[in-house]
Amino acid sequence: MTAAKTLLQLAGADLNPPRLGDAALVLIDIQNEYLAGPLALPDARPAIACAAALLARAREAGTVIIHIAHRGKAGGLFDRSTERGAIVAELKPRSGELMIEKELPNAFAGTDLKARLDETDRKDIVLAGFMTHMCVSSTARAALDLGLRTTVDADACATRDLPDGRGGTLDARTIHEVALAELSDRFAIIARGDALR
Repeated sequence: MTAAKTLLQLAGADLNPPRLGDAALVLIDIQNEYLAGPLALPDARPAIACAAALLARAREAGTVIIHIAHRGKAGGLFDRSTERGAIVAELKPRSGELMIEKELPNAFAGTDLKARLDETDRKDIVLAGFMTHMCVSSTARAALDLGLRTTVDADACATRDLPDGRGGTLDARTIHEVALAELSDRFAIIARGDALR
């Protein structure tokens, strides 16, 4: 039996991650909401540490940096007027870094993210953030339709346990790895460790 290959591999696509200085880094929903309460992610802290290291390298490389934050209803999940809706302290935007709020999983839907990327003339985007199976995945899938080449930093993403539909639970790490495998088939290059420089 032959080893499984992605559609990108079968097509002979270039699977090398971009240089950070040539890309735009899009940090998705790395908000306090994911640190405690009903949406607490078991691997949030390690992912935040990896995202912070990635952000530091990106800043040093002169990467275009865009922060995305989910905006929920007042008093509910992702209420941006409260601490739980804020970007985590380790990844606070600096002056000159773009901040975009969204209301849907796909960071392009209902926002000016594509227009802002067009202004930079960058066709490579690097995604990191929460949750792997939800907002990271839907943004990566939409990016393909918009003509962008996407890389996902696997270590700077995390997700949560989900019900399996049969009374059991699928653990967060399985959900994370399956989401990455799906994206790697056609939608994104998956980078691990410090592959992004």
